[in-house]
Amino acid sequence: MPLRPADLASRKQAGLPISVLTAWDAISAAVVTEAGADAILVGDSLAMVVLGHSTTLPVTLDEMLHHCRAAARGMAAAAQAHQPLLICDLPFLSYQCSPDEAVAAAGRVLKETPAAAVKLEGAEPETLAVIDRLVRSGIPVMGHIGLTPQSVHQLGYRRQGNSTASQEALKRQALALEQVGCFAVVLEHIPSELAGELQQSLAIPVIGIGAGERCDGQVRVTADLLGLTSRQPPFSPPLIQGRALGAEALRGWIGGLCHPTAPATKPAAPAAPHC
Repeated sequence: MPLRPADLASRKQAGLPISVLTAWDAISAAVVTEAGADAILVGDSLAMVVLGHSTTLPVTLDEMLHHCRAAARGMAAAAQAHQPLLICDLPFLSYQCSPDEAVAAAGRVLKETPAAAVKLEGAEPETLAVIDRLVRSGIPVMGHIGLTPQSVHQLGYRRQGNSTASQEALKRQALALEQVGCFAVVLEHIPSELAGELQQSLAIPVIGIGAGERCDGQVRVTADLLGLTSRQPPFSPPLIQGRALGAEALRGWIGGLCHPTAPATKPAAPAAPHC
């Protein structure tokens, strides 16, 4: 059985760390499942990692559903007793326009894929109203504040929470997300001291990315950790140089095709038949 959203809260209560990794297809999801992650996030980061966009904004809901189904098949193929919780990002403009459209979009995720939860960014009053509607409709929601990539044209990729006023705002947002029913919240690129305060004050799990180690868990883009992307954020250094290693191995294979090893002895040509 896969983990459920409530299982993450149980891990927090037990003092157990929570590991979340992204996946975008069957292969990546199988690898992450075999690695033992607690949750797989089919993140809208696939817009950049897989589809080649410069931001997360262009990816569509249909594309997210497509990749979520592929990831689910990879999880199943891994055939591990420990099955992660599968979460799918709601892409830009799938939930910002109205609560009705948000319920329809999130409902498609739960109806058309094996995902058990959705994640969305922000904690403005309009977003809180959307989350409240989703939760009351039976759709588990993971929140996300701090650096929110869907707001790149407004916030850039700068660290958030650098001033006292912005830190107080993030505290209010985190509390509001908990009160409206989120089962967990992602804190991205904020000071570690602030993340530690929120980890202590919130009952729901706090999942950090670029928010220091004082969180209940960590989430990372798997392609960044494997060194597959052309550049990584400063808070996610690669564990291996996967891109360079892969290119080197393939270069060797291609070189072998261009310069094959000559056979030790050349077989003799068959004798011509006599009529």
